[in-house]
This record gives sequence, structure tokens and C-alpha cells, in this order.
Amino acid sequence: MEPFKSFRGLIATLDRANIDTDQIIPKQFLKSIKRTGYGENLFFDWRYLPDGKPDPKFPLNEPRFKDATILVVRNNFGCGSSREHAVWAIAQYGFKAVIAPWVERGGTRIPGFADIFKNNCVKNSLLTIELSEAEVEEIFQMVARYSGLQATINLDEQRVTLHTAEEISFHFEVDPAVKERLVHGLDDIGLTLKHEEKIATFETRHNSQISL
Repeated sequence: MEPFKSFRGLIATLDRANIDTDQIIPKQFLKSIKRTGYGENLFFDWRYLPDGKPDPKFPLNEPRFKDATILVVRNNFGCGSSREHAVWAIAQYGFKAVIAPWVERGGTRIPGFADIFKNNCVKNSLLTIELSEAEVEEIFQMVARYSGLQATINLDEQRVTLHTAEEISFHFEVDPAVKERLVHGLDDIGLTLKHEEKIATFETRHNSQISL
């Protein structure tokens, strides 16, 4: 897994809440046993017309969002099924980070991301950033105001900086264990190998006891 470092990229906005994994990558594309080729089918039912041509009304088909690497959406992104393919599709499309807000509704806090989706993102080096509803709304407004708006995401400083006329920055929280995994590019195997010496010692001791 590639280490996640500070990067600057174009922002694309998708002004929808409760986007589930079936909308991210429809079920007909889950038959492949490969982990490649999902990016072209991201948001398939929204991106394409019945004749297969790109729908010009869908935001990600707009020329201003071409080659975007930061996706900004509304709350509860990635809800629905636990399919990891949804994360693969987002990452293979070219996005390195997704930003979504937590919101308060009737005394209940609705998170920016569904838990299983968020965990799958960690395993695939896709950064999920949760900000307040007001902060995400400001990003939407700035993207609408400034064509080709870019942002720098610095995971070490836990900061998103919009490159407007006067730069605007937002601090985000991240679990220390998740941060370590992403900064060092550690998947589950990599985390295990950090304890390789202890594992080898245990196996040697365990095998010697069996031989007795």
C-alpha cells in the first residue's frame, strides 16, 4: 500500500447525502474476481445515459472537474452494503481523499461516513475526512465561486487548505492508528510484519514445546 503524503489536487463536489455503495458501484460490476477496472464504472447509473453516453448533467462529467483527486460530498457517504468494491472504484477513478460532514438532526449525530466503508478506505489508502456541516458547506460555496479550485491535504498536520485568494484551512481529526497506517503505507500484512521478530520468537518457542 502506498504511503499517504501531503498532496495538492483539484476538488470535485457531489451535492448528495446518503450515497450508498450500490450507487457508488452497482451490483452488476461485482462479478469480476479482479481488483481492477472499477474506476470507469464509478457512479455508473448517474454518470451514463441509457445509450451509454456520459450524462452532461452529472457533476463528475463536467469539464471543470476533470482529473479531480478530492471528492466532497454530503453526510452518510458509503452507507448500504459492505462491498469493498466501492472503495476500489473511488480510488481507481483517481480520488485520493473524500470529504464529508457530520450533521446534527433531531439530537442525533449523523456521521460523514458509514463505519464499514470508512474502515475499507483505510485498508486501501483512501483518506476520509470528516468536517462540520458548516465547513463542508463553505467548501461547496468556494468550489462554485472559484473555477478549478484546488486544495492541499496534509495528513501529518491534519489540515485541508483551500487555495482561494485568501487561503482557507480546516483542521480534521483522525485516529492515531489510522494515521500511522496511511502515513507509512501499512496494510494488514505490513502491520503484522512490524512484529515479525516477536512472531518468530513465539514460533520458535512454540515449535520447541511441540517437539518435546
